[in-house]
Amino acid sequence: METKTARLTILIDPIKKKAFEDLCEAQDLTSSQVVRQLIREYLERHQVDYASKAKLPRGQK
Repeated sequence: METKTARLTILIDPIKKKAFEDLCEAQDLTSSQVVRQLIREYLERHQVDYASKAKLPRGQK
């Protein structure tokens, strides 16, 4: 797991932001948790390795 954090600022229209935050709240998640998961999935989909990526035994995902 990451030990340091960095800020990522994005621009999004207010209607989508509200819908996203409402959905996150309904799922008992923070918007930051969801965005971090989306980034991890995007990196995985594009087979990008990074230093803090958890190492799993061979054959496990």
